[in-house]
Amino acid sequence: MKDNIRCFACGKEPLTKDEIGINKKLLGSKIRQFYCLECFAEYFGVTTDELLAKIEVFKDQGCTLF
Repeated sequence: MKDNIRCFACGKEPLTKDEIGINKKLLGSKIRQFYCLECFAEYFGVTTDELLAKIEVFKDQGCTLF
């Protein structure tokens, strides 16, 4: 994983492993532009709490992206 990946929309850096993981899980593993949790929630029209809950579901399922 690259260090200092920044948010495509707002420029926040570095992104956390969970932020990178949710981007790859929902947008595809080969993406090159990542969003921070706040911008990703806005992009999908959900709350950050909903994304965090979904991340926990994926972790509980054993997803290795997180």
